[in-house]
Amino acid sequence: MQTVTDKEKTFYLENLGCSKNQVDAEVMIAALEKEGWKYTANSDDAELIIVNTCGFIEAAKTESIDTAISFRNVYPGKKILMAGCFAQRYGSALLDKMPEIDGVFGNLNLQVVPDVAESVFLGERPAILPLEGSSRPERKSLLSFPGSAYVKISEGCNHRCSYCAIPIIRGNLRSRTVDDIILEIKELLARGIVEINLIAQDLAALGTDKKEKNFIKLLGDISKLEGEFWIRLLYIHPDFFPLELLDIIANEKRILPYFDIPFQHASSSVLKGMGRTGSSSRYLDLVKTIRSKIPNSVIRSTFMVGFPGEKASHRRELLDFQMKASLDWVGTFIYSREEDTRAYSMRGDLAHRFSQPIASKFKRKLELAQTKITESQMDRFVGLDLDILIEEKVEAESMFLGRAYIHAAEVDGSVVVLTDKAVPGEFLECRITGRNGIDLEAVPLDEL
Repeated sequence: MQTVTDKEKTFYLENLGCSKNQVDAEVMIAALEKEGWKYTANSDDAELIIVNTCGFIEAAKTESIDTAISFRNVYPGKKILMAGCFAQRYGSALLDKMPEIDGVFGNLNLQVVPDVAESVFLGERPAILPLEGSSRPERKSLLSFPGSAYVKISEGCNHRCSYCAIPIIRGNLRSRTVDDIILEIKELLARGIVEINLIAQDLAALGTDKKEKNFIKLLGDISKLEGEFWIRLLYIHPDFFPLELLDIIANEKRILPYFDIPFQHASSSVLKGMGRTGSSSRYLDLVKTIRSKIPNSVIRSTFMVGFPGEKASHRRELLDFQMKASLDWVGTFIYSREEDTRAYSMRGDLAHRFSQPIASKFKRKLELAQTKITESQMDRFVGLDLDILIEEKVEAESMFLGRAYIHAAEVDGSVVVLTDKAVPGEFLECRITGRNGIDLEAVPLDEL
């Protein structure tokens, strides 16, 4: 019987997409290592290359395809396995259209990836989309910056926004138990992790698939843990924002006053088309409530432009909301028409392909406006003493890069710490001495 040799059992994983995909990548690495595979951070040293893909929007799908083809061009003799969201969404159809890949693997039961990898080496060219696994994810190697980790508290989503393909790819909401999540957090803290980033399609939906509301309970149990650490909350749906969260954060300094709330738009008409119930006034009230209860809060959001039916008046409403809300961080993206979503068949005054130049121009306008807003918002931190989580040293310079509580990893700005005495993965108390663009500069307190 033919088997995979030890020399062949080396793999490299290229991760694309969001933090939830990163957790999946870490789980796959652990599952393969458990079965004797050797992970390498250099693709030159691997016999198997796994591309953990994203399939959320058209740009992500294009990146997934281009990445796989690029690896094939560089490594014509190696095996390439396409995994992740894009693979889950299109399955065996990818094998027909992409001769460059040797197999397809979905993302609902990551524990079986060793079997899929072995099939690839045996020349079977599999397309495996297993049903959901039940075991808790195990991770050893983390792909985050030192000291930081993501904890996925649920999978899938029940909100059914009309433009979103996530339920198609990842299915209905499936919540983990509070005890299970707490156990994973304890294990990470014991490993020296000091920043836990809670992630889900909507954190506040935890337990609602079981007729329970467990998000606030989870935070209460986290508050009982000992130690110095940060809890960062990433993604809370604005239409279901739990106001009791504000009291918890006001009383627990380790749960950061950082709110990631994807408003997506401000026009009630556009939001209704998206399957949302919000409006400019409702969202402005939420922003005002957060800031009145937690004055040092930071709010991040995303705006979508070019949704079917979006008119000039809707764009003016969003721009007005942007100015009035003065959010600290905003990411802007153009609507992607995704098959099998409710919005796929929607049409506005113009066909989608003709609205793209309008959307692109408006996206740029929002981005330019947001840069000025963010710079102004960052000015309020100059002169303050803040804990900075050190990420990495700047080569050949007496400085390190890090983040304060006001920065989520990779999507916000950063803090340049002027020192040669810092340790990645640890907190360093610093004074913010200035702003450079959207980034901040700081000096350790013990060096002032």
